[in-house]
Amino acid sequence: MAEPTSGTDPVRPLPAESVTTWDYESDVVIAGYGIAGVCAAIEAARAGADVLVLERTGGWGGAASLSGGFIYLGGGTPLQKTLGFDDTPENMKTFMMAALGPGADEAKITEYCEGSVDHYNWLVDNGVPFKESFYSQPGWETPSDDGLMYSGGENAAPFNTIATPAPRGHVPQMADKKIGERGGGYMLMKPLAEEAERLGVRAEYDMRVQTLITDGTGRVVGVSAKQYGKDVTIRARKGVVLATGSFAYNKDMVASFAPRLIGRPGAAIEEHDGRAIRMAQALGADLAHMDATEVAFFGDPQMMVRGILVNGRGQRYVNEDTYPGRIGQLTLLHNDNQAYLIIDEAAYEEAKTTPTSTPFFRFQPKWVAETVEELESEMGLPEGTLQSTVDVYNRHAANGEDPVLGKKPEWVKPIGTPVAALDLRNYTAGFTLGGLRTNTASEVLHVSGEPIPGLFAAGRCTSGVCAWGYASGTSLGDGSFFGRRAGISAARG
Repeated sequence: MAEPTSGTDPVRPLPAESVTTWDYESDVVIAGYGIAGVCAAIEAARAGADVLVLERTGGWGGAASLSGGFIYLGGGTPLQKTLGFDDTPENMKTFMMAALGPGADEAKITEYCEGSVDHYNWLVDNGVPFKESFYSQPGWETPSDDGLMYSGGENAAPFNTIATPAPRGHVPQMADKKIGERGGGYMLMKPLAEEAERLGVRAEYDMRVQTLITDGTGRVVGVSAKQYGKDVTIRARKGVVLATGSFAYNKDMVASFAPRLIGRPGAAIEEHDGRAIRMAQALGADLAHMDATEVAFFGDPQMMVRGILVNGRGQRYVNEDTYPGRIGQLTLLHNDNQAYLIIDEAAYEEAKTTPTSTPFFRFQPKWVAETVEELESEMGLPEGTLQSTVDVYNRHAANGEDPVLGKKPEWVKPIGTPVAALDLRNYTAGFTLGGLRTNTASEVLHVSGEPIPGLFAAGRCTSGVCAWGYASGTSLGDGSFFGRRAGISAARG
């Protein structure tokens, strides 16, 4: 136990000389048992380290086990090849640099793309199952157990003209999946957690990490935590890995760094409180892209592709067949969270009966009219705005074209009558993408640019491959990929 101190900020590092007794000890100590933590644990154990994982809740899983399970992989994975899709690391990098920027970390993306096939094989070798089937419909995720789908707008404008489209959303196979309630994330975490246990990784639960512990040279040598309300200290002989998730549920941090998410539901778990980021900041750790956010949009993709989305000025602002997360970002961050879906009766009924629609995002129209002029008036939009938007869209849609925003011809059809509008204002939620600045070895970097000795991090408490844009699977993808790097680096000491 450490000697009690008074009048100090509890996030400040604790000097090792003040610790009189270590309650736990290990070579590598990992805070967080989600996707980054479990992958770090496996690799550290395989490198010969004694590994202890500290988890705040009562079991492994984290946000990963509650997610849809997308892992963003490409470059020519066996699953891509089996299903007839050509991809290369260079093509994957071209897309990711365009879609995840501006300011995307090229060094991380380069290694991520070059190591993607190996990472897929590593997951399979560790028991993660992928079904050899492709889901081709627009959607947040496949409603069945298909193993591959487009998950980032790769096949939609503008990215389909920047890089050759290839689906990279790899989804672990799970029977009896239920979107929004029970997804593939569980079948990602379960075999990995079982492998960690087989390797002798130990875990302590109900552990709320509080501060880092440093020796006289500034090296991180452990953490302090609260377990069942009791203060405990944990010694790390070689290194500490932070893998505790984002800061989406820290209201003060959201207000300071990502204020557009104020008042928006957090598309994360409440344990994502930013504590690890603050602990590392207290050592002088650098941060990156703290304003970056993913934004979920609560609209049924099958509805959206069959209509047009307009903002509060009655203007289109996004091609409706793109990745729903991109629609969410453009809605919240660029259009004041104002969105309406304009759709005619025939298209609405067709979308409703599509087996692959998303029922819990299927909303009733708020306004219905015989003409666009009447609809515009009922919605309270400035006279002529919606009419001109629909007129331009229909003029080109008659030829199966959308030269304004580039929606694919298969979804371009003139809007007829009767016509309706779905009120999708404020239908967004989000989570944070920024965090600790790390290098490709998952070392946490000081503001000077030098690694902080003994400190490593991965997952959403770091700034990963996303700097602004997002693709489903990049969180679990870079969390698992760089989690492995963190475990290997920490085991080296």
